[in-house]
Amino acid sequence: MTTIATTHVGSMPRGPELTELLLARDAGKPYDPAAFDAAVADAVDRSVAFQRDCGVDIVSDGEMGKVGYSTYMIERLSGFGGHIDRKPAADLAEVPDLAKKLSAIMGSQEFVRASCIGPVRLVTLEPLHDDIRRFRAAMDAHGSGARGFMNAASPGLITAFQVNRHYPSHEAYLADLADAMREEYETIVAAGFDLQLDCPDLAMSRHTGYQDLSEDEFLKVATANVEALNAATANIPPERMRMHLCWGNYEGPHDHDIPLERVIDIVLSARPGTVLFEGANPRHEHEWTVWRDATIADDKVLAPGVIDTCSNYVEHPELIAQRLERFAGIVGADRVIASTDCGFGTFAGYGKIDPLVTAKKLKALREGADLAGSRL
Repeated sequence: MTTIATTHVGSMPRGPELTELLLARDAGKPYDPAAFDAAVADAVDRSVAFQRDCGVDIVSDGEMGKVGYSTYMIERLSGFGGHIDRKPAADLAEVPDLAKKLSAIMGSQEFVRASCIGPVRLVTLEPLHDDIRRFRAAMDAHGSGARGFMNAASPGLITAFQVNRHYPSHEAYLADLADAMREEYETIVAAGFDLQLDCPDLAMSRHTGYQDLSEDEFLKVATANVEALNAATANIPPERMRMHLCWGNYEGPHDHDIPLERVIDIVLSARPGTVLFEGANPRHEHEWTVWRDATIADDKVLAPGVIDTCSNYVEHPELIAQRLERFAGIVGADRVIASTDCGFGTFAGYGKIDPLVTAKKLKALREGADLAGSRL
């Protein structure tokens, strides 16, 4: 029997009380720092315990201290300001009534959508040190036998969400972002946790933040983004890093998604040793054959999403096992980790998965991984 480890993409549902605190803090409203810290610490503690109870081997802090995975850095870096509404995703723009329904079901994304309006520099890592302190305490209490990872925005992700209105070129913006984010990346690893770099800029942003570019222009941007990521992580061993590829954590048509085959070589040129990607999304599940036909370095680990995070269906363990067996057939069972398509709480107050269903899905993930392992 082979043991297949389980993990997830990082975020967990934050709950209404913590969501209110996070949104108030993000909007610059007055808040009690001690009360905020206590609320986040309690949420992280409960999140780690929850993940372990569900059988997850490689756990996170649930991103409880962040309003969202892609905008949190504006409190840590200089150069960002204002609020500008963005264009809707290209697929949702074609179905406006559905977009309204999804917003009503999943909640509005009320976080600040800042732009880059000045030089990007690191200002403070105090929020990161707080996140590390809280996560370590929770791992000491509940993480026996588990590995921990922490999420961080990749340089390219930041460019996709925080539009450049200052730098003369995309490359110049990336260069300063790589310098500014490097210490965050290295601090997470130095604290004893694995670093997860979130990289939807390599897929989702084709039909969102970069949708006005041609496909060739987008691929040049994606290549530059990976080059910046590699430069920013040059001092970190690949085996201590994982990266997440995503086409968007929402239940839309996704018929404007860029095919995996167009970006896979760019993805595989990134330094992180583990690649997490959507494998349950019905628009992309068939692309397991793209991984089969790709040239994958011997030190790369694949962490396919084998449960989705856009519906309250609970996948059958047999289906999960079959999905995992496909990838074990490509790189070997020892280089496969069972994961999720995306996060369960991408932004505070946003998401349609019931917390009780989250537990059911993660327990099914554990059962499916064990079933696959028993047959490999």
